[in-house]
Amino acid sequence: MTDQTPPRPTPAARSRQRKQMLLRLDPAVHDALARWASDELRSANAQIEFLLRRALAEAGRLPGTARPIARRGRPPRQSPEGPERRPETPPEPGTGTPRPPPATGAQDTP
Repeated sequence: MTDQTPPRPTPAARSRQRKQMLLRLDPAVHDALARWASDELRSANAQIEFLLRRALAEAGRLPGTARPIARRGRPPRQSPEGPERRPETPPEPGTGTPRPPPATGAQDTP
């Protein structure tokens, strides 16, 4: 193997890869599916997988080993040390320290 050649996946890793399949659909069904997917901001492929998973779950046939559907959009940026944490409230102007949370209960009256 050279430095350019990626390592081959092991049999266990191969079984975890997403499966590819050819699906033949009536053009009208495909158009309706594509419109529905667009309305929900999904690709047609993601919409098909969503619908199949929902049907399997409702029928009690979704395997417990099925991994959850990947979240939509770009994955969050992470630093090498771990996920980036943001303060829950913006900092006080000029201090760089977070504002205290608002008081609950009785409100101040003038």
